[in-house]
Amino acid sequence: MHRIIEARFLAPDVKWFRIEAPSIARKRKAGQFVIVRVHERGERIPLTIADADPAGQWVALIVQGVGKTTHLLNTLQAGDAVCDIVGPLGRPSEIDLYGTAVVIGGGLGAAIAYPTARALKDAGNRVIAILGARSKSLIILEREMRAISDELMLITDDGTSGVRGFVTDALRQLIESGRPLDYVLAIGPIPMMRAVADTTRPRGIRTVVSLNPIMVDGTGMCGGCRVVVGGRSQFACVDGPEFDAHQVDFGLLAARNAMYREAEKTALDRFVSGEGDPHGIGEPGCRLADAVSSRPDPGAAPPGRPAPAPAASDPPP
Repeated sequence: MHRIIEARFLAPDVKWFRIEAPSIARKRKAGQFVIVRVHERGERIPLTIADADPAGQWVALIVQGVGKTTHLLNTLQAGDAVCDIVGPLGRPSEIDLYGTAVVIGGGLGAAIAYPTARALKDAGNRVIAILGARSKSLIILEREMRAISDELMLITDDGTSGVRGFVTDALRQLIESGRPLDYVLAIGPIPMMRAVADTTRPRGIRTVVSLNPIMVDGTGMCGGCRVVVGGRSQFACVDGPEFDAHQVDFGLLAARNAMYREAEKTALDRFVSGEGDPHGIGEPGCRLADAVSSRPDPGAAPPGRPAPAPAASDPPP
């Protein structure tokens, strides 16, 4: 069991947790994540490590209540505990002295971008942070990002904070100003990351995106996070979660990410309505695979046509 030291809401349905995890706090690096189970029969969910303190023996996780398990997790308070935390997992962010680095966090993506932005600053880079959200109430980690950035730009869809528009508007403004940009990291909704990649590609600016949104079990065993990068199949959880944005097949990524949406909504509706177990434990076993098994895999060959042989460097299907 891992005790929750502190818990507080940062925005509607977005909660910050400080949880005891000594070994993970000692070993984690920017960009890595953990797998959390709320209870023994619960779903395993991947969450990026937003912060950690080896001396205090804790890690910080930021959770957005989207599905059943994340809503259940967000009901916990300081003094409660989660069943287990496994990690750190995934490849750490590639931190180097690039020069001027632009770090873009869209919505909850700010929680994932923050530790990498701090590591880039510690490595000697000039860091320009762009935080975007639909409205002011949904902006998170503004104070923390401002503290580790040389410049901070706030963008909201409705103009209630910073400048009205999209993060790509701010990025385009930086590019057109003629300032040298050596590295761009974009983390957020898939359409946002795709738009950032389209903006930087013509200028040849090195751009990295984090494909956390598609991860499921976090170990590569389920295959749910299979993506195509540079024409080759990879798994976001073990080969990433960060990839060259200009090589990611965003069309396939969006299609695979949508496969689980209906099953997640059904589970959440049952949890909120109190149908079955009101504590969210439900029946033994995971039925997510059953719920989506009848759907075609966007990455599979059409019916009646054999699947192409994987490249020699591809992981097994």
